Amino acid sequence: MNRSHLTRFAWLSIAAAICTIVLKTGAYILTGSVGLLSDAVESFVNLFGAIMALWMLTIAARPADESHMFGHSKAEYFSSGLEGSLILLAAGSIVYTAIQRLLHPQELEQIGIGLFISIAASAINFLVSVNLKKAGKKFNSITLEADAAHLQTDVWTSAGVILGVLVVSITKWTIIDPLIALAVAINIIWTGIHLIRRSISGLMDTALPQNELNEVEGILEKYRQDGYQFHALRTRQSSSQRFISVHILVPGDMTVHDGHHIADDLENDLLNLFDEAAIFTHLEPIEDEISQDDIHLDRGSVVRKPKPDQDLQRNR
Repeated sequence: MNRSHLTRFAWLSIAAAICTIVLKTGAYILTGSVGLLSDAVESFVNLFGAIMALWMLTIAARPADESHMFGHSKAEYFSSGLEGSLILLAAGSIVYTAIQRLLHPQELEQIGIGLFISIAASAINFLVSVNLKKAGKKFNSITLEADAAHLQTDVWTSAGVILGVLVVSITKWTIIDPLIALAVAINIIWTGIHLIRRSISGLMDTALPQNELNEVEGILEKYRQDGYQFHALRTRQSSSQRFISVHILVPGDMTVHDGHHIADDLENDLLNLFDEAAIFTHLEPIEDEISQDDIHLDRGSVVRKPKPDQDLQRNR
């Protein structure tokens, strides 16, 4: 599937980030709220993340070539991993600024117009995040899902900051503003860690989620009822692309022609489960004990038994 069209969502995210940076920075300048400053800092992270997303989506859309025979889809994990790291850096800067404001309190100014600007910026982020989330789910893109999650975190962050500034304006308790900023930083840290962990899982070739494995097993069970057996089932996911490898055990007297058709039918049934998948099957005779030698996950660790003719040659 050609995924080059996904870059338009990255451009949308970049445009939203630029707009919110301008609006939130203006709100901070008008009010002097460190909470609003933390909000503006996160928007800079959004911009860097969106630029990285554009770059990685462009790479991931490239077709397979001689150097990357399984495609370039793993590039998306680098984007979400970097965005998670940028989120952690932003959280650190927010914590530092909030602590400074706790030590040196400051009255807020022009709160009304500052809050109005911040609400407008949050509305932009909310609309864009909904759009990105739908696209991420539809096209199975971890990059778009990560960007959407980050923007939605930004929306909730902004809501907390706005609430804090409102409380300060009513109670005049200036300490609430930096405390809200610290709470925002903790929320941002959690989001960053989640994105990094998910990216590492993708790069480490984690198996398909359990619900999808159950669907695969459902297909295999139908063939088991016809007398066929399976082992060495291995799966992994690379962004939208799924990889499934399985060994099919058929009667030893079955013709290559019939066995090939069984494998083709199974592959087509598995392909119908997913939009994008690479299926690898391997036929083996049920009666042959050697067929059980490669059941282990780490096939390289298996010590194969010598064939009878090899024993004879050695004894001569």
